[in-house]
Amino acid sequence: MKGALDLHVHSGPSTMERQLDHFEAVEQAAEAGMRGILFKDHHYSVAPFIPIMNRVLGHHGVAMYGGLVLNNSTGGLDPFVVDAQLKMGAKLIWMPTAQSANHIRSSRRKSRLATNVALKKSPGITVVDAYGELLDVVKEILDSIAEADAILSSGHLHISEIWTLFTEAKKRGVKRLLINHPMYGLHFTYDDIRELAEFGAVIEQSACLYIDSRFNVYSPEELKEHIDAAGPAHTSIGSDLGQVDNPTPVEGMRQAIKLCLALGYSEDEVRGMVNHNPAKLVGLD
Repeated sequence: MKGALDLHVHSGPSTMERQLDHFEAVEQAAEAGMRGILFKDHHYSVAPFIPIMNRVLGHHGVAMYGGLVLNNSTGGLDPFVVDAQLKMGAKLIWMPTAQSANHIRSSRRKSRLATNVALKKSPGITVVDAYGELLDVVKEILDSIAEADAILSSGHLHISEIWTLFTEAKKRGVKRLLINHPMYGLHFTYDDIRELAEFGAVIEQSACLYIDSRFNVYSPEELKEHIDAAGPAHTSIGSDLGQVDNPTPVEGMRQAIKLCLALGYSEDEVRGMVNHNPAKLVGLD
């Protein structure tokens, strides 16, 4: 845990019920000796508040980051919103998540993928046209991400969209590519994980899917298969926690570390997945 970074923290306030707020998440991370956390909310960006949080919480020595998810609730695929957020310090831009067309299709009759908040019903967002070509507005967004040297996450897009997105992103100079929980709702194969890792993407596995949490859907053996598909050198681990009735983000990271060690990964490999790889992604030495 010492020096670890968690780039997938779901603290509050939020439209969804959370067990801790952003301040508590920083305090708990500091107590555990962590180096940094990145806040993710599906419906607003924490990025503009980071300077204030640094003024109040900076003495803890925990690097704090925020980003923007391109759901309809935040403006969708709006290059003007992306431009403003990047210039207010957003470190990461996620493609649509809970309001992506793929998420809406995949969540049908699956409560774990469904949102539990009575927001206005949202049309599904896709980044490609009817011919499978990337939308021009997405290309404009990619240019802004490249200019800011920010991280691009594929969000909850379908794997077919992700290949199109990342191929164009790389052409346009985006250097930091991130995939979240590839085997959960995104329709990846093991070959997709391997090939996208070779392409230069960091493959983030969500701790909550493998540890003792209400989101657990995979066995320890499957975690090893998912990590090995990319290799520890191309893998990071984020908690994806903060929900009520779940372990805290810190406890989730701790359980994931213990699990990886029990699966036979070396201390250096685990340290790479929870420290070096996410640190490199956010630009920390």
